[in-house]
This record gives sequence, structure tokens and C-alpha cells, in this order.
Amino acid sequence: MAYSTTDTNEGLTLTCYGGDGSVMLAMDLARELVHDKLAGFAIGYIPPCGRADYLSNRLSFDSGLTARSAPSQRRWTPSNQAPFQRFRWVHFPPKFMPGALYKYSATAMYFNDRGGLEPGPSAQVSLQFDSAGSGKLGVGFTRGYLTSQAYATEFHNRVVRPLPKTLLFSTAPFEKQYEWLGFQARKMVFAFLEECLKDDSLSLDMFAYDLDEPDIVRALEILGPRLRAVLDNAPLHRGKALEAKAATLLKRSAGEHNIVQTCFKRFAHDKVLIQNKNGVATKVLTGSANFSVRGLYVQANNVLTFDDPHIARRYQEAFRQAFTDHARFARSPIAAQWFSFQSPDVPPTAVSFAPHSDPNVSLERVADAIRDAGSSVMFAVMELDGGGPVLKALKSMHTAAKVFSYGITQSDKGFRVYKPGQPGVLVPFAALDKQVPEPFAREWRGGPGQVIHHKFVVIDFNDANPVVFTGSSNLAAGGERSNGDNLLEIRDPAVAQAFAIEAVRLVDHYQFRAAMNAASADHPLTLERPGSPTRRKDRWWSPYYDKDDLRCTERVLFSHPDGLTRAAAMTL
Repeated sequence: MAYSTTDTNEGLTLTCYGGDGSVMLAMDLARELVHDKLAGFAIGYIPPCGRADYLSNRLSFDSGLTARSAPSQRRWTPSNQAPFQRFRWVHFPPKFMPGALYKYSATAMYFNDRGGLEPGPSAQVSLQFDSAGSGKLGVGFTRGYLTSQAYATEFHNRVVRPLPKTLLFSTAPFEKQYEWLGFQARKMVFAFLEECLKDDSLSLDMFAYDLDEPDIVRALEILGPRLRAVLDNAPLHRGKALEAKAATLLKRSAGEHNIVQTCFKRFAHDKVLIQNKNGVATKVLTGSANFSVRGLYVQANNVLTFDDPHIARRYQEAFRQAFTDHARFARSPIAAQWFSFQSPDVPPTAVSFAPHSDPNVSLERVADAIRDAGSSVMFAVMELDGGGPVLKALKSMHTAAKVFSYGITQSDKGFRVYKPGQPGVLVPFAALDKQVPEPFAREWRGGPGQVIHHKFVVIDFNDANPVVFTGSSNLAAGGERSNGDNLLEIRDPAVAQAFAIEAVRLVDHYQFRAAMNAASADHPLTLERPGSPTRRKDRWWSPYYDKDDLRCTERVLFSHPDGLTRAAAMTL
């Protein structure tokens, strides 16, 4: 897949990054072209099979949004009539066609003397992108059920499972919703399972925490004794829990000797599938997504597949230790270090397996990378209130303002978004409650991780040596000491871009909700005209050209992937 592509024309630079069925567009404009008549950017789009059109803006010049605006009042306006007053945008093509060519344009729009708009310089890019990943490493994301306004339009906030909850309900009535919500992550999970079902020489080793997706459970049952599993049996997964029922079914189909239940010191928190060919590990699936309705269709999550026997065998070693002697896992050799891999088919990768006797075995490596970041750190992590060096580094990074930082976490009060130089903006659950269908209207406030379930950090995403840390680990010291988990380090531009776009998508969504929640009839959210009243002293574009404001860093960082052009742009 193409990592990024850039075009510069008449002082306008447009850079396009490819992600998992999504693109991020970043614009820059020469300083002499920026003045009071700059209205923003119109973004044009030509799909592989369709007509040219403009992306639409939620804001306009005439109708304002407030905390009281009903969904029916939130209209979209083509960006040639309501230009984007920011220097980047994330777009999800309605129909993702892997391998097809997508074309985009950005045009600087200006106010004319009659109060209308007229175009200025324009740049065009084309990007051919496939599913995210690199070589034999695949990356996929869920859409994030509660993080997508489009769900209300597409499916009218329909429920995603019948009530009361049961384990093996018919998923046929929900198939279209599941395809849309689970997106590439769901496809990857079921493709992995389908390979095992079709080939009798393949067996499956599995780590599972939450386990209640009916079709996944059915597939595991069909495997019979070709399945071995380590399942979590912490208190929340016992008794009447659906996970306890799933464990009973799998003991019947696979044999009790093939199903081990444990919670280590707290949770068996891994979400891992390992394919074995005639008993030898060949391929592994991992990530943050649980094999559950919530994990694939509600939460923001990621899935990774490594079609590499060396990596798969190391995961198999961790599985064997947990399967045969989980009580000694933290003191075993598999938990004592990071394991690194070099392969022509998979980007440079390292992995660590928890629980550890000392959580710094895994966490110091991540914390050091955050502290040594050269240009940017982006993340989506369940919460920052746990202990350990990684969460401490993430919390201190924003106010230090040494690099561009962008991230999101979730607490029991709502979502907290972190933007450059800010200590964090809280988006209360009340700002989204009306858009949440049952049964999740009652459930989704149940605690950290219910929606923002990712656990990833992206460092220097468009520099020469980007790195992503991800997996099932919550990146907290307590979890690394007490939970069965895995944590990955991946050094690859395409993977870094995919995770960076995901971070931007989540932060922008909740930041917009926070702004709308704070908007009133006296101060609605609208696009800015020359001379229009504003709560700021400067114009919408002013911070992007103030060298003391990190939004200036944002403008240059995103639009100039090359370090030399980035340095030159900062001197303008």
C-alpha cells in the first residue's frame, strides 16, 4: 500500500496518508496566502467507481450547533460552500475498495467582496491503498460503535443483540450491522477461523478474556478437539456470565483436558489465536479486540495478524506455559524479556509476555521511546490513572509541550481527550447518551475501557523511524504484574500511519462533542467570517502560524512528512 503522497501547487501543499479503509488529508498554505479573506479548505473526492464530489462539513456559516441541537438539526454542507477551517481531515470512503485508486483535491477558499466564496490555489493527490499492514503483517480496526455518528444514519441506532442476553442467538438479523461495525477487524478474525475450519491439518490454540460472540463460539465448537484454550475465569466471568457458558460448551466439544481456566493474579487478559500446522505454529492473531459482541461491534479496537512462523512459535511458547503451568508464568523464561524478530516478510517486531515478576521488563522500553520522541506521540489508552512509567510519561508529555501530542482515554466520568499543550478535556457521557441505543445506553458507562478499548502508542508516525506499541496490555504496572497479556513493538511506516489516523479519528470525534456540549445559543458552533464575533482575539487560522503554538507544529508535521521540508516550513 502507499504510505503517503504529496502535491504542492501555487503555495498549497496537500499530503494524503492511507490507513485501514480511511485516509488522512493534511494541508499547508504559504504564509503570504493567509489573510482575513481565507475561508478554509474545500476537499474534493473522486471514488474509484463514482462521480466527483466534495466532502461535507458539519459546520456552516449560517446555522449554528449548540448543546441543545437535535440530530435532525445537524446538517452537512459541501465543503466548497462550508470550507473546513482546519488544516487536516480524516475521511472514510463510503465503499472501501481494496487496491482501488482514490483521488482527492484541496482548494483554498477565499471570501470575495460580495460575501461569497471563490477558489484559490488547489492541489491533487491519488492514493491506492489496501487493508492496513505491511507484508505478512495485517492490521484492522473496528469502527467504534459509539464513536461513529454514521451508525445512527445507517442503522437508526438499532440494538446489536437481542434482550435478554443469550450466548448462541441467531446473528442473521444483525449481519449488516456487524459487517459495518466490526469492519476490517471482524473480517480478519473470521478469516483466521475459517482457515482452521477448512483445513483438517490445522489446530488452534486460543487465549480469550471476554468470549460471547455467537459465531466465534460456534466456530470453536466445530473445531472439536483441534482446539486448545486458556480462558479467563476471573469473578466477572463465572456463574451466570456468558463466558462461563461458553467455557462449558467448549469443554464438551474440545474435551475438558483441552480447556484451561485461570485468571493469573487478576485476569487472563490476552486475546490471541495461534494456528498450528501439524502441531507447529505458523500464524498468530492478536490485538486489543476481545472475541465478544462488545469487543468487535461496540468498542474501538484493533486486530493484528502475523503470518510468520517465528513470531507464531514464540506465542505458542507463551501459550504452552500458561496451558501447562500458569501459576509459574511470571517466573518463567518467556516472561523475562522482549523477543525480537527480523524477517523479509514482516517489519521489525518485538513482543513481551505478561505477567512479569517486574513490570518494568516491558514498560521501561515503551516509556523510554515516549521520552525520546522526536516529533509526535499519539495514543488511545483505556485510562491514564494506573501506575508505571508509561502512563506517567503520557500524562506529563502534554503539558511539557516538547513534541506534538494527541490522545484519548476513558474514565468513569467520560472521555478525556488530550491535544497539544492541554492537560486534557473531559467529554461527559451525557454529551452522547441520546445517541446510544439499548442495551448499551445502560451499560456503556460501566467503567474504563467500555468504549475506548485500544491500547496503543504511536511515536514519530511520519518520521524516518516510527514505532507502534500495541497489544492487549493496558500499559499499567499493575496489569503487567498481574494479568496474562502481550505487548508488541512494531517499526513500520504503514503500520504507524494506520494507528496515527485511528488516534486522530477518535480525538477529533470526542473533541467535537466536547465543543458542541459547551456551545450555547449565545456562542454556537459556526464557521468564522471576516469580522464575525468570536470568543478568540485571533482568527481561526492564526494559531496555525504562531510558532509558539503547537497547532503550528501540527500544520507542518502532518503536511510535510519529509524532515527537511518540515524544517523549511517551520522557518516561514
